[in-house]
Amino acid sequence: MRIWRNPHTLESLNASGQDTMMRPLEIVITEIGDDYIRATMPVDERTRQPYGLLHGGASVALAETLGSIGANMCVDTHRYYCLGQEINANHVRSVRSGRVTGTARPLHLGGRSQVWSIEIVDDACALVCISRLTMAVLTRREPPR
Repeated sequence: MRIWRNPHTLESLNASGQDTMMRPLEIVITEIGDDYIRATMPVDERTRQPYGLLHGGASVALAETLGSIGANMCVDTHRYYCLGQEINANHVRSVRSGRVTGTARPLHLGGRSQVWSIEIVDDACALVCISRLTMAVLTRREPPR
């Protein structure tokens, strides 16, 4: 079942990320399914910590980016907008190079909150990080930009 109330194209989502954290981290939205959104991010000098491994904060940035985009695609953006309220992440495998791919799916789509699950895998499709993001659904007081 398709969940998007405010659908976008891959091109429009990637273009809207040009002046955001998505650009320097090279987060690229690669797929929009009926009930999920997917993106990739490189594991390189921008996203590694001093020990040469994917930085947990970079994984969380990918997770929150995906969940936030997904959440806002599930609401009427003329009336509502969604903001991250809480995020947690379990880092279960290290990665030194290549790309990671995150897939976000909603667990709960409510009128005041949403909960998203984001799984991040490496190039071999091994689980790297599992994250849960709670989004607040807020009423707009002024029109969207």
